[in-house]
Amino acid sequence: MTESDTTAGRRSPWWWVPTLYFAEGLPYMAVMTISGIMYKCLGISNTELAFYTSWLYLPWVVKPLWSPFVDIVKTKRWWVTAMQMLLALSLSLVALTIPASGFFQLTLAVFWLMAFASATHDIAADGFYMLGLSEHQQSVFVGIRSLFYRISMVAGQGALVVLAGLLNESYHSLTFGWVVTFCIMSLFFLGVTVYHSFVLPYPRADRMHTVRTPADVAREFAETFRTFFTKPGIVVALLFMLLYRLPEAQLVKMIPSFLLDGAESGGLGLTADQVGLVYGTVGVIGLMLGGIVGGLCAARNGLKAWLHPMAWSMSLTCLTFVYLAFARPTALWEIYACVFVEQFGYGFGFTAYMLYLIYFSAGRFKTAHYSLCTGFMALGMMIPGMFSGWLADTAGYAGFFVWCMVCCVATIGVCYLVKVSPSFGKKKQ
Repeated sequence: MTESDTTAGRRSPWWWVPTLYFAEGLPYMAVMTISGIMYKCLGISNTELAFYTSWLYLPWVVKPLWSPFVDIVKTKRWWVTAMQMLLALSLSLVALTIPASGFFQLTLAVFWLMAFASATHDIAADGFYMLGLSEHQQSVFVGIRSLFYRISMVAGQGALVVLAGLLNESYHSLTFGWVVTFCIMSLFFLGVTVYHSFVLPYPRADRMHTVRTPADVAREFAETFRTFFTKPGIVVALLFMLLYRLPEAQLVKMIPSFLLDGAESGGLGLTADQVGLVYGTVGVIGLMLGGIVGGLCAARNGLKAWLHPMAWSMSLTCLTFVYLAFARPTALWEIYACVFVEQFGYGFGFTAYMLYLIYFSAGRFKTAHYSLCTGFMALGMMIPGMFSGWLADTAGYAGFFVWCMVCCVATIGVCYLVKVSPSFGKKKQ
């Protein structure tokens, strides 16, 4: 073993798994959720913001087209730190373009750059996770990984949105708080780039490939896709990837608008800082508990034993917004309780989805195949999300959330089709 291999063997995953997945989730939250809240506060309609921000999923959909090059060129470790630096740059560009007169078009263009950098970072980070941990460690840390990924997202739509709302109110501005928020995220990525340059281990499997001819690269690129689409059970697996998150794909686009819109529009009439506070307190507690419990359950009994309970858990969370849309409570404690249930159920149920992607990606091209899986996951989020704004505007929030509840049939149904090894995820005796 080399000196770096020995160092990697001693370095605990606790030093880098939490920070790596916090850094993976934050730009995704900036592109997919913070942008929607910001655009809603700046007067963009539900139909427009849902349609255009859903297109921002496209880099995650097509990232398998360049994921083999992340496998071939440089190391996963190099790609992680390089993309984190590019994310720092793109976040600062968003801050610069928010005050401009054509902010909607300009910020969307920069969000596209951020989305491509974030998608590439995902490829490298997920590949690094699988190369740096054993199968059992992957199962143990999948809850921690998901937890910190979700914490970063809750921090984004929680603490950072609260900050943006409070600054906008204090300075009587629509844009000042958002500028500061994106500057803070940019500075964070500068810091995390330096940190990961020192603490990320050097797994033996994460080595630079020898120089290859263009024909070799093309041949391996084609082999990556061939071996993926000829895997046993590929059709059922794709159905699972596309449909497991069908209710969430629509729900997530309209939750901020529902919470921000007034009673005359069928919403709850919260302010931006109240929305951030709700998701930054009980939301993060529910998500943490759900993610930790899900990871521990899967590590003890395996994915197969918990697949159906986790699917039911993820589906039933839709009921909370059906209740909120019809009851429209004014008491914050009722909204807090519903958000806690929704976040706990989501954190618990999402564990099964992530584990299944790891399970199906196993093999020679595990990094590229995992990227293909997440590409289909993004497609399953993109297409339903594009029309969610129009559905909410047409049917009203109450009718829209009822429709999301109906879509839960797809989430539960696909779990009866997939086959998972009973031993996957269990601790070896």
